[in-house]
Amino acid sequence: MDGSVTVITNPTVSVRVTSTVSSFEVNRRFNRGITIAEFKSKLEMIVGTPAAYMDLELFNTSDRFLQKLDDNEALLGSYPIDDDCRIHVTDQSGTQSGEFTDLSKVEKFEISDDAYEKRADTVRNFKKNMKLGQFNEENRAKEEEALAKKEELEKAAAAAIAVGNRCKVEVAGQPTKIGTVMFVGMTNFKPGHWVGVKYDEPLGKNDGSVNGKRYFECEPKYGAFVKPLSVTVGDFPEEDYGLDEM
Repeated sequence: MDGSVTVITNPTVSVRVTSTVSSFEVNRRFNRGITIAEFKSKLEMIVGTPAAYMDLELFNTSDRFLQKLDDNEALLGSYPIDDDCRIHVTDQSGTQSGEFTDLSKVEKFEISDDAYEKRADTVRNFKKNMKLGQFNEENRAKEEEALAKKEELEKAAAAAIAVGNRCKVEVAGQPTKIGTVMFVGMTNFKPGHWVGVKYDEPLGKNDGSVNGKRYFECEPKYGAFVKPLSVTVGDFPEEDYGLDEM
């Protein structure tokens, strides 16, 4: 052996790319064998700056400035660039930072409802022609009928529940809860009939008030509002949870 050492260099390098026109940092892998001119062309697709208006600066992994990449004929690998180094692109075209990401600068297209109604190339017109959603009179009638029927059932169920009743609450996907009825009627937070319940345990969502309006009194997390069909009244004694045992 002649004692010579062969250094094998990874043909690609992963770098962090930042620019004056964006606040985002992008990580990309490049071939060390491309020229700086070719490198700029690839960066153009990433940062949006024309290659002819780019100034490139190389920073090490600790973000300490090393040097400018100003020789378009030089190979990328001829510079002291390692994985996780940062290359900063300065846009000399006059583009301001955030110009491509600030939506407040984008001119908004506005159209009146009457003008939109007259257009044939809209989603609304497509739904009308296909009789979808609210434009399907048969389905809408069925939905309204089902809703009215449910409201009647809720009203009847609410009429059979009185404040002070002990109750069991069963809501799909939730454990069964036991408590006392504290409120029955209409509310401001949602339409329809509601039952306010004070649970025996802190399994609720409020203290008997919603959006600043109080419907009944109880401790925080003991109160909840449920639909009447989820409530069953009956003899549900409050458990002592073993408090009398030693």
